[in-house]
Amino acid sequence: MGRQIRFLLGDEERCLEGNAPSQTVLRYLRESERLTGTKEGCAEGDCGACTVVLGEPDGKGGMAYRAVNSCIQCMPGLHGRQLLAVEHVKGPDGGLHPVQRALVDHHGSQCGFCTPGFVMQLYAAWLTGEAKTRGALKDWLAGNLCRCTGYGPIVEAGLEALGEGGHGRGGEAETARRLAALDNGAMLRLSGRDAEGREQRFFAPRSLEELAVTYWGYPNAVLVAGATDVGLWITKEHRHLPVVIDITRVPELAQMKESETRLELGATVSLARAAERLFAIHEDLGELMRRFASVQIRNCGTVGGNVANASPIGDLPPAFIALGAELVLRRREETRRVELEDYFLDYGRQDRAAGEFVEKVVVKKLGPASRFGAYKLSKRFDQDISAVMGAFRVEVEGENITAARLAFGGMAATPKRAKAAEAALIGQPFAEATFRRAGQALCHDFSPIDDMRASARYRLLAAENLLMRFFLANAPTRQGGGVPLRLSELA
Repeated sequence: MGRQIRFLLGDEERCLEGNAPSQTVLRYLRESERLTGTKEGCAEGDCGACTVVLGEPDGKGGMAYRAVNSCIQCMPGLHGRQLLAVEHVKGPDGGLHPVQRALVDHHGSQCGFCTPGFVMQLYAAWLTGEAKTRGALKDWLAGNLCRCTGYGPIVEAGLEALGEGGHGRGGEAETARRLAALDNGAMLRLSGRDAEGREQRFFAPRSLEELAVTYWGYPNAVLVAGATDVGLWITKEHRHLPVVIDITRVPELAQMKESETRLELGATVSLARAAERLFAIHEDLGELMRRFASVQIRNCGTVGGNVANASPIGDLPPAFIALGAELVLRRREETRRVELEDYFLDYGRQDRAAGEFVEKVVVKKLGPASRFGAYKLSKRFDQDISAVMGAFRVEVEGENITAARLAFGGMAATPKRAKAAEAALIGQPFAEATFRRAGQALCHDFSPIDDMRASARYRLLAAENLLMRFFLANAPTRQGGGVPLRLSELA
């Protein structure tokens, strides 16, 4: 078994043993390597000041790069990968890289605290060839907070630097070969002590069978994938995590399979990888994924993680419940299926036995009679937690509604269907009066709470209005006008 973390820091090999498995990449860079260009801002993956780039073999002889938040990524995740910090960004002559030069020329920095994060996020776009248009660039930078410069100069610098994009680093085939030599394919098994001297153990299984056996042996272990949630347990709550099992190196969990009627997403499929497949099901799912945290978070966060943690304000569960999704759970050699809506028992409680984990999510696609909508309400457009999330699927034959699934997040202790409102729709015509009656029935489905994001009264009113928005977006024509209604007109 592998007992060392072996990776490339820039182009230099590193081999670490005995480090605390919960040590973050940010702390390692700043405290061990003295590479202090990478900054700590929020320590929760929200501001982007700590952005670095991770590279790994793409399976085709080259390299795949992605931007991540180093403040919530732990060191074992570097094994077999390349870590690039702002100190590794250089031009071909050893001077400024085109991204850095553009930021200088367009006055894209004042205090400079956030600048390294912007450099690294733009550098990731340079490497991958993404974010070439103004709109795409704004989405790409949504996870980077500018505290004093203003985004205008930064966007202009990005447009200039990324106009041609997709340049890569050079020598990628050799880098991929070196990384392959650092990883022998064995299960990582690490041990160490955290900053408080508490012992920790870490496992990274390399197959579904290894994961099942390991989790059976350590049923109280914390399962971690992208660490976009668990990372905050470390940086904000300073929790002691005695045993951690990283599930991201199990290839079976990273698979996506598709048929005419369903989409199967392995538990560790990243939100970024899932986005295109979900958009193909419905454009609202694509828009939902565009507003899901940031590029850095979507590169790490997983479909299974967003579902398995059972957060009442997770964005994907309401959409998946409306689509009639199922979970495939595994415990040792046994698997079972459970309707996603039945997985959530209560706040912090799920229908998952000791040693049992989510293997995949099975999402049912829409049929010709289906009408679908998914809408997120939050105080900010980007990088914000939902106050209310609504997702709706109804089946229509002729003029009547034959089936309905209405699901909400932020309205109860778990993501939940609105059964009373559904009953008010079924058997009724697809008409405004029908949806108004269904909206009025929501008070029988939910008793939301007041909190910092919204009041209970607001949540009920917003949920009712989202249901009306769904009707308007799917109505055949505008009343009296006869002109098809476009979703963009409701934005």
